[in-house]
Amino acid sequence: MDRRNIYLLALCGLAVALNVIGGTVVGALNIPLLFLDTIGTIFVAVLYGPWWAFGVGLITNLVLGVTAGPTNIPFGLVNGAVGLTVGFIARRFQFGLVTAVITGLILSVVAPLIGSPIAVAVYGGLTGGPLDVFVLWLSQTGARIFTATFLPRIASNLVDKILCSVLVSLIVSQLPRSMQPWRSQSGAA
Repeated sequence: MDRRNIYLLALCGLAVALNVIGGTVVGALNIPLLFLDTIGTIFVAVLYGPWWAFGVGLITNLVLGVTAGPTNIPFGLVNGAVGLTVGFIARRFQFGLVTAVITGLILSVVAPLIGSPIAVAVYGGLTGGPLDVFVLWLSQTGARIFTATFLPRIASNLVDKILCSVLVSLIVSQLPRSMQPWRSQSGAA
């Protein structure tokens, strides 16, 4: 194995750890509207593309399933989809502040579109998190279970995914050029 692959695997391991720490801290503190379990996935997606980030997302939720609770495991598909989405966007556009905000808005819809059916199919819409209060309230007002599960996730993801994307954008902008692969290749953004 060459030096680049060792570096990349180590970086992916750190990204998983960052996701797990962020997700665990936010989960333990029951902070509403935040997950912070995709910041490492987004970071790897911007630097190394969708496929590495997809792997980081899946592994993150497997680890969270062991450390924080098994309800996290099925949502690995959401974290993986975040990696794919950001990775393809970052390949096409320079991941500056504007792109980060737009990406966060896109993720705010993509993540609940994948996560809501998982929450409904596997857990009946209630996953044991802070959003359950809103899911129960909406279902009591007559909303269908998918709608009651989807709407709170949109609101939560608006805050979480935009924040994570902007933070990654700010971090990446401060990295040395040697750590920004798209700049070391023929000047392409």
